[in-house]
Amino acid sequence: MGQWDILEQRERDERAARARRIAEDFEARGTVSAVAVTWVDNSGITRVKGVPVARLERAAAWGVGMSPCFDTFLIDDSSVSAPGAGGPSGDLRLMPDLDRITPLAAQPGWAWAPADRYRQDGAVHPLDARSLARREVERLAADGYAARAAFEVEWCVSQSGGDEFVPACSGPAYSMTRLVEQSDYLTTLIDALRTQGVAVDQVHPEYAAGQYELSVAAEDPVGAADTLVLVRETIRAVSAGFGLRATFSPKVVAGGVGNGGHVHLSLWSADADDQSSNLMAGGDGRHGLTADGEAFAGGVLGHLPALLVLGAPAVASYLRLIPSHWAGAFACWGLENREAALRFVAGSPGDAANAANLEIKCFDLAANPYLLIAALLATGRAGLAASAKLPDPVDVDPATLSAEDVAGRGIKPLPSSLGGAVAAFEADDVLAEAFGTLFVSTVAAVRRGEVALFAGSTPEQIVERTRWKH
Repeated sequence: MGQWDILEQRERDERAARARRIAEDFEARGTVSAVAVTWVDNSGITRVKGVPVARLERAAAWGVGMSPCFDTFLIDDSSVSAPGAGGPSGDLRLMPDLDRITPLAAQPGWAWAPADRYRQDGAVHPLDARSLARREVERLAADGYAARAAFEVEWCVSQSGGDEFVPACSGPAYSMTRLVEQSDYLTTLIDALRTQGVAVDQVHPEYAAGQYELSVAAEDPVGAADTLVLVRETIRAVSAGFGLRATFSPKVVAGGVGNGGHVHLSLWSADADDQSSNLMAGGDGRHGLTADGEAFAGGVLGHLPALLVLGAPAVASYLRLIPSHWAGAFACWGLENREAALRFVAGSPGDAANAANLEIKCFDLAANPYLLIAALLATGRAGLAASAKLPDPVDVDPATLSAEDVAGRGIKPLPSSLGGAVAAFEADDVLAEAFGTLFVSTVAAVRRGEVALFAGSTPEQIVERTRWKH
């Protein structure tokens, strides 16, 4: 977007007038007293400034002040030094997105709006992740394409009011027993999300103790990232209302199965008549892929080691990202292969044009979803530019193959540590071009800070210190 004309009085007046109408409606209904204006930092923590409804008009016109220091915050709220980022000096403006402002069903009296971050002179903050994601959507559109995305949300629920994890259900994995055990909790959650305009596709008990998963409908990529933030905080609030505690951490119990944050992504044509079509289906390629769909997927697959620094950004992420746990620990792709980092979902016959998509399984919910969306679109676009080809698909668990077979089929294990992912990220030219030097250096500094933070820690210590951070 570059320079935004929010400083122009007409633009300010329009935003103020719209916010005034929203505030008047809230006050007339007596349902909302304040608005939570959020953004996500580079450690994946959702940060917030609250604005009373009476101040929403001014917030929409002039923004809400916030320090830029959070760009270098670590998971424990300490910070690192990064040239050109963070620090105590300066101020930013949080500009609430009035299109997404939503009364929160599980937090009576509150509404929510995601924010774009601007400098005081009206320019986009160079480290604003939401604006970066929007820019990548625009760059894809300039090439004649659109994308649709959705995040799967896995979380674990604890009975304990303390920091110990005590599973809130004890039935077998995926069992109806678990649904019965927390029936009211889950229906309350579904009702809250529906009230907030979130289209829930399904919810079910997952594998780990106390674990559930919820899937939502695909939407535009920035909207998908917004929806993930809204869904996570709604789950957190509903859980608290039931005396439970929710965690989205990549690892909740050392040695157990962690929480994933799989991304579903599809590429669509976008012409002037808005007659778009899903390029993941209806083609002559393997499993119905079109040439463009394959090239986009090939771009994502080829950059997965670097993408991990954004999609598996915590030290704890690499306690989850292990073979034979459906975590996608190998850089390969396959039709409905849940051990491949890139699972191709073809959809049922007759519905492929709507349903076909890529599921990237190696990511988790410690991610900043805006950064991750931006990176996925950038690497997919690079694949399109290079007419990338996918290698042969893999239809088995790569961990069951011999070392010779793995090497012969071009299957590569993904980095097994955050440090390895940082090295791949800093060496990736496509992400360097998309993100810019300041973003790359800042993210790398934050990741190295967290590596140092947990140096010498056992898996149990890592889990204990990160369990309730996400």
